[in-house]
Amino acid sequence: MALEKKVALVKTGIKEFDDILGGGLTANRVYLLHGSPGSGKTTLAMQFLMEGVKNNEKVIYITLSETKEELKATAEVHGWSLKGIDIFELVTSEEELHPENQYTMYQPSEVELSNTTKAIIKQIELLKPARVVIDSLAEIKLLAQSMLRYRRQILALKQFFVGRQSTTLFLDDKTTVSTDDKQLESIAHGVISLEQLAPEYGAERRRLRVTKLRGQKYRGGYHDFNINTGGLYIFPRLIAGEHKKIHPALQLKSGIQELDELLGGGIEYGVSMLLLGPAGSGKSSLATQYTVAAATKGERAAIFSFDERTETILQRTKSIGLPVEKYVQDQLITIHPIDPAEMSPGEFAHTIRNAAEGKDGYAPARVIVIDSLNGYLNAMPEERFLISQLHEILTYLGHLNILTILVVAQHGLLGNAMKAPIDTSYLADTVILFRYFEARGAVKQTISVVKKRSGHHERTIREFKIEKGGLRVGEVLHQFQGILTGTPVFIGSDDTLLKN
Repeated sequence: MALEKKVALVKTGIKEFDDILGGGLTANRVYLLHGSPGSGKTTLAMQFLMEGVKNNEKVIYITLSETKEELKATAEVHGWSLKGIDIFELVTSEEELHPENQYTMYQPSEVELSNTTKAIIKQIELLKPARVVIDSLAEIKLLAQSMLRYRRQILALKQFFVGRQSTTLFLDDKTTVSTDDKQLESIAHGVISLEQLAPEYGAERRRLRVTKLRGQKYRGGYHDFNINTGGLYIFPRLIAGEHKKIHPALQLKSGIQELDELLGGGIEYGVSMLLLGPAGSGKSSLATQYTVAAATKGERAAIFSFDERTETILQRTKSIGLPVEKYVQDQLITIHPIDPAEMSPGEFAHTIRNAAEGKDGYAPARVIVIDSLNGYLNAMPEERFLISQLHEILTYLGHLNILTILVVAQHGLLGNAMKAPIDTSYLADTVILFRYFEARGAVKQTISVVKKRSGHHERTIREFKIEKGGLRVGEVLHQFQGILTGTPVFIGSDDTLLKN
């Protein structure tokens, strides 16, 4: 059996991007990096060259559109130094604007394209760089005027760079879009597309996609990224199947005996549990009860809150006697308020992954709470396939043996009018249902388990109460009617109800 030849890979300077590419870019090849203005091409290209400088390689940035001062200003915003990067300007000088310097006997494009190509080749021969960035192809395309001439010119440059052992990025800003642009993609060894999206509400969102990478396995699909101080922060698309592990079957006790009995002894790690019910019925409080139960065992729990600020959560839990603030100080419970107007779904998944794997400065989480799915879905109405992405997150967390608790508020308070914003019950392994009911002129609450894939559970209805001393679950209430209609009616005696 012949041994597989190991291909040398060039690191891009962005760890997550290398992960998407399968380790990096194949050395001594030409790549097309294209996207609309403002999508992050220049920033990515600079990080690529700075990684070369870090490895003591000769690198060059050939610019046909921006001046050296503009590039330095961009670098300063990120706190970078361009020391070690040779910047070669081919920008039109001010002198060429004077009439006496205009071509009259020849087409300007014929002279300028030839001079531009010769200048690039001369500079490469002189420096012999290992990494090259040419910004941008739009200028060469305008000078070429015809697609045939442009393609031949790019093909010649590609052969030249490959022969000089240079890994080259061609930048294209898509300002001269043509139906023949696919021909250029066929020339390049790899094609990377950057996109900038403008939702109707919230900050702009960016994503990238590798559309071609010859002879190399890469992570397909769209990957969200941000441009912050320091460069591109990329959030690779989560693939749950890459994280399969075998774990022992263990249960987490809630600290409330009656609730554990309702769940058949406790809730298993590695499952997803959906808390479903109307507003104010105690879903968030019960989710917090499980985070406290984990913290009591010395395990970390992470709460991702779309609906409440950290201060609100601490005040609410303190009022019912849950010591969340103490465990927050001990770093056993972490609270992450999510502003979806500023966060893309990819970044949210990446944030959860960091908590699950302990890459956020804390211990790996054993319990993760998403409160609520209503906020997650409603705050990103323009994003498609959120449910599919949520399924991938839940599967991934299951592979890591993490208990995931999802909170979903149903619209309405009573009766058949109650509806969930979207059917997510099929995603969860366990579903706990909350309901209001009326008894002797008072509004009370019930709790029941309607689904549990991981084992036995009670098919009963118990009273649920939130009070200063904590959460209470009562004995089994047999004398009920209408629980499935959404308006349960108690027809028993007062002796079976929880006393105030």
